[in-house]
Amino acid sequence: MNEKKALVAYFSCSGVTKSLAERLAATAKADIFEIRPSQPYSQEDLDWRDPQSRSSLEMKDPYCRPVLATHCERIAEYDYIFVGFPIWWYVAPRIIDAFLESHDLSGKTIIPFATSGGSGLGESENILHKLCPETVSWRPAKLLPGSASPAALSAWLDILAL
Repeated sequence: MNEKKALVAYFSCSGVTKSLAERLAATAKADIFEIRPSQPYSQEDLDWRDPQSRSSLEMKDPYCRPVLATHCERIAEYDYIFVGFPIWWYVAPRIIDAFLESHDLSGKTIIPFATSGGSGLGESENILHKLCPETVSWRPAKLLPGSASPAALSAWLDILAL
C-alpha cells in the first residue's frame, strides 16, 4: 500500500472474521478496529433457526441499528477503510449498517469483505452503498474464505492497487 492510511474495521461473533481481519490488517499494514455491539451476542441470540432470536429479529427489520459499544474516534485519519463481516441472511449484519451510518466517511474509500458459511454476498453491496454519503468511493466487495492466507490477501491487495 502507498502512503495513505488504511483501517480494517470488522465485526465477528465466531472468530472467523476476526482472524481474517487480523491477517488482512497485518498484510496491508493497516490499523484494526473491532465493531462491537454494546450488548454482546449470546449463542441463543445467534440461533438463526429460531425466528425469535435476537439476530433473526434484527435481520428481519431493515431499520434495526444495534447500539455500538464504541466508535472509531480516529476515523478521520484513514483514507481506506476495509469493512469486514460475516454474511447473515445473505447480507451484512445490521451492526455494519450502524457502523457506517454513525461515522463520517466522506471522502473515504470503503472496501467491504465478508466471510460466509456457504452463502454469497447477496444484496450486501447495494444495501451498504445506500447508507453512505455520495462522497464515499467504493471498491467491489470480496467474499473471502476465513482461512485466506497472507499470500492470497496480498494478491487481492495488489488487484485493488491502493
